[in-house]
Amino acid sequence: MPHLPPWLTTALILLAAPMLAVAALLVVQALLDRVLRAEFAPVLRRVALGARTPLRAVVVLLAILAVLPESGLTNPASGALSRLLGLALAGALGWTITRMLAAVFDAYLDRARATGEDEFHARRRTTQLTVFRRVTIAAGIALTAGFVLTAIPAVRTVGLSLFASAGVAGIVAGLAARPAVSSLLAGLQIAVTQPVRIGDAVVVEGVFGHVEEITSTYVTIATWDQRSLILPLSYLLERPFVNWSRHSPQLLDSVMLYLDYSVPLADLRAELNRILASMPLWDHRVGKVQVTDMKENCMEVRVLLSAANAPGMFDLRCQVRERLIDWLADHHPDSLPRVRTDTPLKAAAVAANDQRGAAA
Repeated sequence: MPHLPPWLTTALILLAAPMLAVAALLVVQALLDRVLRAEFAPVLRRVALGARTPLRAVVVLLAILAVLPESGLTNPASGALSRLLGLALAGALGWTITRMLAAVFDAYLDRARATGEDEFHARRRTTQLTVFRRVTIAAGIALTAGFVLTAIPAVRTVGLSLFASAGVAGIVAGLAARPAVSSLLAGLQIAVTQPVRIGDAVVVEGVFGHVEEITSTYVTIATWDQRSLILPLSYLLERPFVNWSRHSPQLLDSVMLYLDYSVPLADLRAELNRILASMPLWDHRVGKVQVTDMKENCMEVRVLLSAANAPGMFDLRCQVRERLIDWLADHHPDSLPRVRTDTPLKAAAVAANDQRGAAA
């Protein structure tokens, strides 16, 4: 059998070993796919799927490191390649662990969305899992990058020489990392205390919307007119805002009517009950007519309503207001507020017209 050139032998060794290792890994993953079915082990299956790509990188690097002494490379080249592969292996291991932890959170997020939990508990669980998932990924990336950098002698030597003075490193690092650490702590505080959750109906700076996304640095609020209001996490901890669904998505709100004193309130209450009975947006909790104030020319009537959520409440208020105005205009037009003026000359003219009409 003819001898192969050294470079070809080295190439075959460095290529054959990773290919065999990846082939063995594919067999193991195929067996795991059969064993870890989604209905029996959803978390483990999600972890296996999430770590599939980084595990292949780890296996390839390990295989090359294992056959590197037999590759025929010279000592300097072998040593340099070994150090480079070691750094890559550290990064790949950090990538694998981070992806596996993120897959655990993803599995529980899928379970929170798929289970029959009520909306309040589902939004609470989703918010906590989303924030902790992002914190875990950020911590995994930071730790992996730090470990890889400290494994490089040149970088480690430069860093030690620059920050040899006691206290300088802490001050500079503290100043540089203050915004990131502040955002990280704010995200953890929101996840634990939960003044706001994903899906909450909020009013911020006079704008109504729903919390669409909570990241590690900011919160996205989707407004009613399809815009996106971006707020830093610290905003929600330092400034007041209105959360309409803090404890429950159910809401109470009112429709204000300004009517003449001649309006029959009993008929108005009966009409409100008839209107609410035909509206699926009403949740059958509260439906009242109350006179809340007496003004010079009209009285203030509050129609108190209840709905299951904020969007339903807005539509319910608009529909009830429209139908009550139509009913008043058709059945009691004189009860709508108006400005009346009456002078002696006008009264005399009205009397004269009545007399002429009688004579005719």
